[in-house]
Amino acid sequence: MTTTATATTAPRHHHHHHHHHHPLLPASQPTGNPFKSTHTPARHGEGVVVELLKGAVAALAVIAQISVSLPANAILYSPDTNVPRTGELALRRAIPANPNMKTIQESLEDISYLLRIPQRKPYGSMEGDVKKAMKIAMDNKDTILASIPVELKEKGSKLYTTLLEEKGGLQTLLKYIKENDPDKLSVALASSLDTIAELELLQAPGLSFLLPGQYLEYPRLTGRGVVEFSVEKGDGSTFFPTAGGEPKSVATIQIVVDGYSAPLTAGNFAKLVLDGAYDGVTLKCASQAIIADNETGKKGYTVPLEVMPAGQFEPLYRTPLSIQDGELPVLPLSVYGAVAMAHSVDSDEYSSPTQFFFYLYDKRNSGLGGISFDEGQFSVFGYTTDGREVLSQIKTGDIIRSAKLVQGRERLVLPPTAPAES
Repeated sequence: MTTTATATTAPRHHHHHHHHHHPLLPASQPTGNPFKSTHTPARHGEGVVVELLKGAVAALAVIAQISVSLPANAILYSPDTNVPRTGELALRRAIPANPNMKTIQESLEDISYLLRIPQRKPYGSMEGDVKKAMKIAMDNKDTILASIPVELKEKGSKLYTTLLEEKGGLQTLLKYIKENDPDKLSVALASSLDTIAELELLQAPGLSFLLPGQYLEYPRLTGRGVVEFSVEKGDGSTFFPTAGGEPKSVATIQIVVDGYSAPLTAGNFAKLVLDGAYDGVTLKCASQAIIADNETGKKGYTVPLEVMPAGQFEPLYRTPLSIQDGELPVLPLSVYGAVAMAHSVDSDEYSSPTQFFFYLYDKRNSGLGGISFDEGQFSVFGYTTDGREVLSQIKTGDIIRSAKLVQGRERLVLPPTAPAES
């Protein structure tokens, strides 16, 4: 990327502000402020909320200075910063799969980018993308299926056939490209990309790196899990009905938890869910976040901040990323419905043992390139996939009635002897 030289100099200015403008929080807090508590922060995690909000508040005050100090070609302006904008896309990119599959995936993702071009769509380029994907898929069938464990081979072959031949596969994409039908193409493309993700998941039966020895006494998730929350209105009101449905007082939210990029964070969370730690927990709304106020007394592990940088093979521990220098995480925070752990009360280099939050990404409150001011500072470990529309309706005082690990229990590795939990 040609912008690196400028990126390392000017944005330092922004970095400096991000960390030193926290005093911009109003000095005299109004008495009714929900984020200041008479309790000790360590006990109720209120301090964590302030921690979480500091960035957002500071960001507004800093934005004036940043826009002046960043040259126009700084890294965050770069259109190929390429931060995924949906949980599905981030999750698909995070699967550690065989390079052939990744190339096929990138060709098809290129089509979804080309489809966004208004007026005359570049159908020729799209056709090139599909043909490239087909050639790789056909030339490398054996390698693609080789990494799939024996008991899943049959499922793998079926998915491979679906990708190449069946409705919603690559043949269908070619048909709609030839017919210049962007709407049908878009639907078929989503279906092809889903098939690719499923194939990649079969190829990734475990972590693609070794965890550092000192972390082996933590629970870990060696792949994907799905957690389902039932959320209940605290004031007896109802959630807006989905199309054609009835208004309900309980709504369901599903999140996909990713142990490929955040094995310790996802593992700790999955174990807490199994322990019932979030059943009955009250939710609290903050600027751009819904925070779980954990008061059930169940203890988790104080996991080090865990962030996998894009293009790297293993996560960094206790090290926030420097977005200004072009480091982006594999699981970005800058996605509506991202799920992350709050910081530990004692240090930003560690996550809170239990307190997580849903991030309600909002482009208007983000930096250049639409990247959150807190990007790379928290351990993101999953995304809301079903029930995103519920998030905007949650109010402070709503309650998690239950949290269940509905998929991925077999990927959760619990340590033989639990260390003293923090």
